[in-house]
Amino acid sequence: MKTCKMSLFIFSLLFIFLKTDAPGGSIIDTKHNLSVTGPGPIRSSTEEEICLFCHTPHNARRDIPYLWNRQDSTVNYTPYQSSTLYAAVGQPTGASKLCLSCHDGTIALGALISEPREIPFQGGIRFIPEGPSRLGTDLSDDHPVSFLYDTSLAFSNGELVDPSILPQEIKLDRERQLQCTACHDPHDDANSKFLVMPNTYSALCATCHQKDGWAFSSHSTSDVTWNGSGADPWPHTPYVTVSENSCENCHTPHTAGGHERLLNYSFEEDNCLVCHNGNAASKDIETELLKPYGHPVQDFAGIHDPAEDFTSGAVQKHIECTDCHNPHRANADPSSGAPLVSGSNTGVKGIDPAGQQVNPANNLYEICYNCHADNNVTTTYPITRQLPQLNTRLEFDPSNPSYHPVEASGVNSNVPSLLPPYTTSSKIFCTDCHNNDNTTGPKGPHGSSYKHLLRGNYTTQDFTRESPFNYALCYQCHNRNSILGDESFKEHKKHVEGEDAPCSACHDAHGISSTQGNSQNNSHLINFDLTIVQPNARGALRFEDLGTFRGRCFLNCHGENHDPQEYP
Repeated sequence: MKTCKMSLFIFSLLFIFLKTDAPGGSIIDTKHNLSVTGPGPIRSSTEEEICLFCHTPHNARRDIPYLWNRQDSTVNYTPYQSSTLYAAVGQPTGASKLCLSCHDGTIALGALISEPREIPFQGGIRFIPEGPSRLGTDLSDDHPVSFLYDTSLAFSNGELVDPSILPQEIKLDRERQLQCTACHDPHDDANSKFLVMPNTYSALCATCHQKDGWAFSSHSTSDVTWNGSGADPWPHTPYVTVSENSCENCHTPHTAGGHERLLNYSFEEDNCLVCHNGNAASKDIETELLKPYGHPVQDFAGIHDPAEDFTSGAVQKHIECTDCHNPHRANADPSSGAPLVSGSNTGVKGIDPAGQQVNPANNLYEICYNCHADNNVTTTYPITRQLPQLNTRLEFDPSNPSYHPVEASGVNSNVPSLLPPYTTSSKIFCTDCHNNDNTTGPKGPHGSSYKHLLRGNYTTQDFTRESPFNYALCYQCHNRNSILGDESFKEHKKHVEGEDAPCSACHDAHGISSTQGNSQNNSHLINFDLTIVQPNARGALRFEDLGTFRGRCFLNCHGENHDPQEYP
C-alpha cells in the first residue's frame, strides 16, 4: 500500500512539475484541483492527491491513453445541430467524452477506477453542481465537438479557417476531430475558463471562424461601453466594450439560451436589444419597436432561419432583426446613394427585381422584397384600389406605366413640385417613406406612430381638410405651394383643398403594375380608391392621359358625374 501511495505521489509531482514549468502555470491553483487543497468551491474532504481525480499510475483504463481514472458515461447525448452547420456531429468521442465524465453530471466526482469507494466531497457534494460547468447530456446548447475538421469542411463552410493553418494553441486529436481540448487546457487556467489562449476581442473564436466582413463590422470595432442601466449585456465575460466582447456580444460557447447558433438568449431580438436599448448602443431601438406601427420582432420566436429561401414559398411569416441586419457585417458606413444599401444593411439576403434570391442584397428594396413581394406577409389591402396589388416588386417595376422611383428613375420628366435635392432623375429608398417618425431618433423602419410605418402622417380618409400635417408625408418631397398653386396640375387645389379629397383618392403611392395597367389610363400613379371614386352614370371608370397636365376622367366622385370631365 505504501508503494502504491508513493508511486501516486511521484506521479502527481511529475504532473505538477510539468505544468509549473510551463508558461501557463500549475493545475494546483485551478478549480480542477479537487483535492482538499483546491481553491474552488468543489473539493474533496479527505483526498490530498491532485491528479487522482482524472489519472492513476496503476490499473488505469487500457482502452484510452492518459492513464485515465474514470469510467465513461453510458448515456446518449443530444448533439448540437443547426441549419447552418456543415459538420457531421454525433455522439462525443475522444477527449470530449473524458471531459463529460465529470461535466455531464451523471457520474459522481469521487467515483474513480483506482478507488474501491467513492471519495467524499465537502458539503456532501457528489455530482458536479448545477451551473455553467454542468453541461448535462443535452449538448445542443454547446459548441459542437467530436466532428471531423478538415479542409473539405472549411471549404464547404466558406467561413472556417483551413485546419492546416490553425495556430499551435489549437490542437485537433489524432483523428483530426475537434474536441473540448481544442479550446480548453484542463491543466492550465491562466487564460480563465481553462482556455488555451485569451479570448479578448474573440481572438480564440477567430482562430477557426473568419466571418465575411467581420473585421470592419461595428461589433468588431466599437469601443462602446455599457452605461450601467438595465441588464448587463455581458454577464458571462469580464470584458467592458463591444469590441472586446466581439462574438460574445451575442454568442456563448456553452449552455446557450438560443441553442441553434449558440445565442445568449432564446428570443432572437433579446440578443440585439440588450445593447440596442440606449444602454450600450447610442440609439434606443427597443423603444421604437414598441410604437403602434412597426416591425413586430417580439411577436415571433424560433422561426427565422439564416438558411431560409424566400423564393421557396415555404418561409413562415415572421420578422427578426437579422432579417434586415447582418450582425457579422453591419457597420456605420452610409449608403453611396439610393437605392444602394448602407453599412447597417450590408450582407443581408434579398430578392432582386426578377424575383430571384440574391446574397447579399445590393439595393435596400431587395431586402424589403423578402417579405413584401412574392412572399408577401401582408394580406390586407390598405386601400380598396381599382387595380389591387400587394406585391411591391411588381408595383416598382420600371416597365410600369408609373411608379415611385425606387428601382429606377421615374417616367415623368416634368415634376415641378419636387423639393431639392430631388429631381426627375432621382431614385429613392423605401425608407424615404417608411421610417421612424421621430427625426432625432434612430433611422430605419423599426417603428412609427403612423400607419404603415410611415415617417410622416398620410391621411387617406375622404373629406379630409388639407393641411401640412394631413399630407406631411407627401410634402417631405413635394412642395406644398407648388401642389396647391399654378405651377403643377391646376386641379389639385380644387380637389384637395376645395373638395377635401385625399391624395390617395386618385394616386397609388407605390405604382401600378404593367400586368394590370397601361400608360394611357394609369400614368401619374392614377389608381382610384373605390370607396371614394365610383363609375359614372354610364358605368365608366377611367382616367385618360392627354398630355402634360392634361387629361379627362370618366367617374363619379362626391356626387359629381364626370362623363367625362376634361382638364384643364
